[in-house]
Amino acid sequence: MDLVNGEGASDELSRLQSHLYKNILSFTDSMSLYCAIQLGIPDIIHNHGQPITLKQLASKLRIHPQKTSCMHRLMRLLVHSGFITKTAPVVHEDQEGEEEEAYALTASSRVVLEDKVTGLSPLVQAILDPAVVNSWYSLGDWFRGTELTPFVKEHGMGFFDYCKQNPEYGVAFDEGMASDSRLMSKVIKDYKTIFEGLDSLVDVGGGSGTVSRIISEAFPHIKCTVFDLPHVVANLPDDKNLKYVGGDMFQSIPAADAILMKWILHDWSDEECIDILKRCKEAIRSKGKDGKIIIIDVVINEEEEQHDITKAKLFSDALMMILVTGKERTKKEWEKLFLDAGFSHYKIVAPYGLKSLIEVYPY
Repeated sequence: MDLVNGEGASDELSRLQSHLYKNILSFTDSMSLYCAIQLGIPDIIHNHGQPITLKQLASKLRIHPQKTSCMHRLMRLLVHSGFITKTAPVVHEDQEGEEEEAYALTASSRVVLEDKVTGLSPLVQAILDPAVVNSWYSLGDWFRGTELTPFVKEHGMGFFDYCKQNPEYGVAFDEGMASDSRLMSKVIKDYKTIFEGLDSLVDVGGGSGTVSRIISEAFPHIKCTVFDLPHVVANLPDDKNLKYVGGDMFQSIPAADAILMKWILHDWSDEECIDILKRCKEAIRSKGKDGKIIIIDVVINEEEEQHDITKAKLFSDALMMILVTGKERTKKEWEKLFLDAGFSHYKIVAPYGLKSLIEVYPY
């Protein structure tokens, strides 16, 4: 279509302009959610026990009266984004029947409540921290340069080194990962058969042990080992069938019937993943049918999944490009890794959320 002189050019240009603006300003959804969590809006609404009016919300937030209209604009955007919903107007009997809109939580906002076991607000705050967001500004220069990642370009060091040297953010990142890991309790409940027949399991890169603790409580007979860098597991106390071991997964991994890696391999390049997988293969001591690697990670499947799911996975892939040397992988890319590392076969057990459960067998 001739966008200058052709019939319908004005409508088409308007559509293209709207599409452009939507993409230019799409970060607004993220930052509005970040602000809402920063202010504690979801928790305020939840603790209020019923839909809350703008005046009530502004009062609890101690918002200056001059900013109440701006708070309305923020709430309007959160409603449009699906994180907040408007209810029927509330009637104030003490104000001569005055009606006012009220706000309530949606299912999406309930998953960022701080007092919920599965609350994901720490993950939101870790991903949208300025240390991460500012690295995006270095992406263009990074493509023309020689730095390992845009994060290195921006900060002069790798992401995990930054976490170590900036403990405040390091703790925030660990809390973000732990909040995501707490969802594993539901996954384990739905897929118990994956852990049946195992006597021991090593959680590689397991951090503070959130996932291993869930597994050890659900399967008391499984001896779980959390394996991570020495400074990560230092001073963490062992408990019953759960212990902590420090080390380097590129050198060796403690022996066990099964090796678990949740959201680990997407941090690393193909070559690095093959090295890690080979160390895992060496660590699997059971030669029988129960010896395996359990991988929880993203599998991109554009042909079969919903558009929004694929888009979220592609967003995550771009984030990996910004922060580390890894990426999110397709089924074919995962298969190549497994074969190149010397494994005989694998199966994708089930998807949940953005991630999938994958079992990989050495024999």
